[in-house]
Amino acid sequence: MSDSSTSGTSGDLPSGAADIAWNVRNNVTSAADVLERHLAAIEAREGDIHAFNLVLADEARARAAEIDDAVAVGRDPGPLAGVPIALKDNMCTRGIPTTCSSKILDGWRPPYDATVVTKLREAGAVVVGKTNLDVFALGSSTENSAFGATRNPHDISRVPGGSSGGSAAAVAAGFAAASLGSDTGGSIRQPAALCGVVGVKPTYGAVSRYGLVAFASSLDQIGPFAHDVADAALVLEAVSGHDQMDSTSIGQGALDISRQLDMGVAGLRVGRITDLPEGASPDVAARLDEAFDTLREAGAEIVDVEVPAFTYGLTAYYLIAPAEASSNLARYDGVRFGHRVDAPDTNAMYMATRTDGFGAEVKRRIMLGTYALSAGYYDAYYGRALKVRRRIAADFATAYQRADVLLTPASPTVAFHLGDKTTDPMSMYLCDTYTIPSNLTGDPAMSVPFGTGDDGLPVGVQVLAPALEESRMFRTAAELERRAPK
Repeated sequence: MSDSSTSGTSGDLPSGAADIAWNVRNNVTSAADVLERHLAAIEAREGDIHAFNLVLADEARARAAEIDDAVAVGRDPGPLAGVPIALKDNMCTRGIPTTCSSKILDGWRPPYDATVVTKLREAGAVVVGKTNLDVFALGSSTENSAFGATRNPHDISRVPGGSSGGSAAAVAAGFAAASLGSDTGGSIRQPAALCGVVGVKPTYGAVSRYGLVAFASSLDQIGPFAHDVADAALVLEAVSGHDQMDSTSIGQGALDISRQLDMGVAGLRVGRITDLPEGASPDVAARLDEAFDTLREAGAEIVDVEVPAFTYGLTAYYLIAPAEASSNLARYDGVRFGHRVDAPDTNAMYMATRTDGFGAEVKRRIMLGTYALSAGYYDAYYGRALKVRRRIAADFATAYQRADVLLTPASPTVAFHLGDKTTDPMSMYLCDTYTIPSNLTGDPAMSVPFGTGDDGLPVGVQVLAPALEESRMFRTAAELERRAPK
């Protein structure tokens, strides 16, 4: 079991996913008791944090009872038995509202579950609620939500990051043992760093996107948040694997990570990117330097590598992602589902519905994307961005010939104050400087807590690896976790 067994929010009940599952499967504690402890935590602090758009207390209690009944008759509920898990509110849940934190999806109840939801249920997990996000996952602070902003559990005057800020905050606050988020340009790793939890973006296609409401289909990926690396591995293993319902799903079985977490990093080549874009604050840069020193002391070889196109990732992303978003969001027109504004004719209804239902950031990105795809500008903007994307992938492939993994900051700064960046979209976009390239390449990346920075707030170090090399990425993260400054 992991060390989180003694870190519960109350009593002696375990709070880590692996420990909860072990105790429930072995009838040491009940899924019902575990759930009530987490619901009590939600009741105590949710008013201040606002991690959830919807808490599913009744449904969770019924599910916990099912798990306890299974244990009572000698059936194994699965590797996540009784583990309370929160879902980002852009993952479809049958008969349960899925809003994407947008007014335009008000009242929509999907007729099916996302594949990851089905896999969680098969693994024995208990879904406790749907978490807040930047509307349609377009944002980096979870302030851009029709339901109001989420706050960082470490300091409620600050943001939790985004767009999966609600999922990160739910784990950091002890509302759930783990959660799922989506990552299009850093939307798991950046909030994980700001909230002091582990966050993972797996290889593109390793986890099914079926039932994930699309933002940018070639970039989106679902991944876990957890208290520690072992728990993140456990959840990722449970939700990964081929899915015939997702045309982008990789034709392989579930990831096998947990067995390799204790292998250490002796002999591993850890790459330091010498031409990394500037922008990291001194406290974050200091923790990254310490991470390299820590891994060297653990037996890793630190090697210098270059990724020249890294610096163009932000520019390429903000052409590609809005272009895909403008296409994906065209389906929300007030006709088939969700919010509708009555108007004299169809075109007027479209305009009124989308004007009223979409927030400012959604409109901004639709306009950017439509412009980039328009006749006369396609080759100059979107087409060129695709060429840059290929160059970034090639540069990373070259770097991985010399290094097994790479380290960068996960976020340029620690958590910033609410409202600090809302009037300056460019400063908000820069929050994803270090995370975006992995989405463009499709390679895995994760944030692991590594000490604190200014004001005692968490700092996350990002570990990057080649496609389908999650095991070496997790080995590195596990070593950083074991040796992290206290």
